[in-house]
Amino acid sequence: MTETLIWTVVALILVGVYLSWTACRLDRLHTRIDAARAALDAQLLRRASVAQELATSGVLDPAASIVLYEAAHAARQAEEDHREVAESELSQALRAVFGEAEQVEAVREAPGGEEAAGELAAAVRRVPMARRFHNDAVRAARALRRHRKVRWFRLAGHAPFPMAFEMDDEPPVALADRPS
Repeated sequence: MTETLIWTVVALILVGVYLSWTACRLDRLHTRIDAARAALDAQLLRRASVAQELATSGVLDPAASIVLYEAAHAARQAEEDHREVAESELSQALRAVFGEAEQVEAVREAPGGEEAAGELAAAVRRVPMARRFHNDAVRAARALRRHRKVRWFRLAGHAPFPMAFEMDDEPPVALADRPS
């Protein structure tokens, strides 16, 4: 009788330790998602700021400046629900404005253009990496949250279900190939 009780207590303790370890792992994944989202937000803001600065610098032709400025402004001012669409539109505007290498060369030849083109190229290349890190963390958390033990024992607590950030982040070819 006491031996059965001891084994039952040991089994319950092992199950409790395992559930606690799983809950801590899930908490770490949620923390990683928050950090990755902050990094993604910073990169998106940097890209929009550099694009907006370049649009107002007078280096681009007026039509390209307007297209780029409006897309960058919309991306910076977008509400969370419409952020993915606004950022995708900024990517499309960047591809439209810098679709050809001649436009990038024209920017580079202008005073201060070399720095602006380099900064924009770096910002454009960092956004897909930041989005990939965020979405990888979301994918890992979702996979863990799908397990029965997490659902049955409510190990996720009240944390919202993680959502991936889906957007068009294809960089313009002329900017993507530039060394920083």
